[in-house]
Amino acid sequence: MAKFIFRRILQFIPIILLSTVLVFTIVRLTPGDPVEVQFGPRASDARYAESIESYRRELGLEKPIIIQYFLWLKNVVQGDFGESIRSQQPVLDLILEKLPATLELLFAGILIGLIFGIPFAIIAGLNKGSLIDSSVSIISVSGLAIPGFWLGMILLWIFALKLKWLPASGHVPFFEDPVENLKRLIMPAITLGVYEIALVTRFLRAEIVEVVQTDYIRFARVKGLSGRVVIGRHILKNAMLSLVTIIALEIGYLLGGVVVVEQVFGWPGIGWLAYQAITNRDYPIIQAIVVLIAVGYALTNLIADILYGYLDPRMRIGAKSL
Repeated sequence: MAKFIFRRILQFIPIILLSTVLVFTIVRLTPGDPVEVQFGPRASDARYAESIESYRRELGLEKPIIIQYFLWLKNVVQGDFGESIRSQQPVLDLILEKLPATLELLFAGILIGLIFGIPFAIIAGLNKGSLIDSSVSIISVSGLAIPGFWLGMILLWIFALKLKWLPASGHVPFFEDPVENLKRLIMPAITLGVYEIALVTRFLRAEIVEVVQTDYIRFARVKGLSGRVVIGRHILKNAMLSLVTIIALEIGYLLGGVVVVEQVFGWPGIGWLAYQAITNRDYPIIQAIVVLIAVGYALTNLIADILYGYLDPRMRIGAKSL
């Protein structure tokens, strides 16, 4: 198993490197000069031309793009992501400051998806073709089709503007004020959670329908095992491989996909920081966030592979043979 994990880590390295090359190139081909953005209206003033060129040399932007990339990569390997062009603060400090809020929102959304999605999937999967199954399928398709920004604005309109039950935006750390933290977390978490409920329900239901039709489930029922034991010990455990895949992919996706939700609710996380960085052409922050997302995606997939080995003994045997 250790050899299998090591090989998987080696496979992730070129993926991360490729993502850095792509973002580094695309960011620099995007119209707009970060130095001119930083200087604002003064950028068109000839009196500041020398200062602008000096600042560009300070940032290394006058060098060929391939030289810029390797210099940046060398610093990243050493744990130095540079400084923000706009705020002059270390990029790593800015990301670590915003990361807890994003992780909090991400895991709250996934938790909602699991709490509601798993029961829906079990009910629908065990009642294939019934009215309940059709109803759950309609709900899950609707959840996948609803745009996150639209749902977020509807929740804001109802609960913040009309009923005034919840604050419209912002974030308060949990340990600073747990009640206020939960109030501000509810709407953005539900916005993410609705999609997660639909995703978990749809994929897990399909897996349960397939598992229920296998011979060993029929044998377990013939042995006289209770329905709860059959569901928990046999059906759900064997269907969990699909669930692990969904969660692993969603964590990687949501790390980069929460930007819309964070903007709608003024949630100061990684998505909010990325949006500001793109607006200001703040190259170091954009590049660092992409590396973070790539590493996060790789780690969640590695954890998923390890869980596969725990849930399915056949994969452990296969890993030993590698």
